[in-house]
Amino acid sequence: MEVIEQVSALRAIVAALRCGGKRIGFVPTMGALHEGHLQLLRASARENDITICSVFVNPTQFNNASDYKLYPRTLEQDTRLLQTVGCDYLFAPSAEEIYPQQSVLQFSFGALEAVMEGEHRPGHFNGVATVVSKLFHIVQPHRAYFGQKDLQQVAIVRQLVQGLSFDLELVCFPTVREADGLAMSSRNKRLSEAQRQLAPQLYLALQTAAANLHQKPINAIKSEVAQQLQQEEEIKLEYFEIVDSLTLQPLQDVSGHDEVALCIAAFVGEVRLIDNLLVNLKEI
Repeated sequence: MEVIEQVSALRAIVAALRCGGKRIGFVPTMGALHEGHLQLLRASARENDITICSVFVNPTQFNNASDYKLYPRTLEQDTRLLQTVGCDYLFAPSAEEIYPQQSVLQFSFGALEAVMEGEHRPGHFNGVATVVSKLFHIVQPHRAYFGQKDLQQVAIVRQLVQGLSFDLELVCFPTVREADGLAMSSRNKRLSEAQRQLAPQLYLALQTAAANLHQKPINAIKSEVAQQLQQEEEIKLEYFEIVDSLTLQPLQDVSGHDEVALCIAAFVGEVRLIDNLLVNLKEI
């Protein structure tokens, strides 16, 4: 595996690969890799001739300076892991390499960015769209791989791909979980031992809510989730929504919908975690 830090160097490599007819798979990450990332990388290695992974903690998508500063950075460990899953190139640029000038681009995703993560993290999706656009232009992949845990981000990237006519296939894989149900996340590394024991309560709340979708009104389910999590002093619920699985717009009633998404965000101590559950209403 070759490690590349300069945009110009990666562009030259990509140009030669595409000229040679190679199909490129791309997994964009912010590092602190875990099994969820590795699942995407293995899939890319199976389905493409070449796999490129980026590790870049993108400053423009953080609306909290301390969150950006504290985000785990484990490049040496990440490099070792990438060598075990068939990654051919690691792109690990500096912030100055990606943003030689301050970005003034503004993206608008309409109703999609007005709810949940968009509502609670102003500017977040503009930063996501900016860096993903840059990376897609640099890497020019045939396929790009994302995880379902960041469900709203996937929807944003899908709209970005369609809106800007990126010539690539977007591949989304289900969330990978720990044995106790906690969604794997780079942020989990910041949890204390006691907080790590509490964190699976988010997934438990999603499961309980899903089981009640046919029995109780949405408002009642949302109230019960809030009450359930309020029992733990270290957990501060930011939002819990039941939304259309495609538009991600909040629902007042699940009737008439085949599939919905249950989405949650909460602080466990000072660590913000998100999770979601896709529910086929015909199967429950």
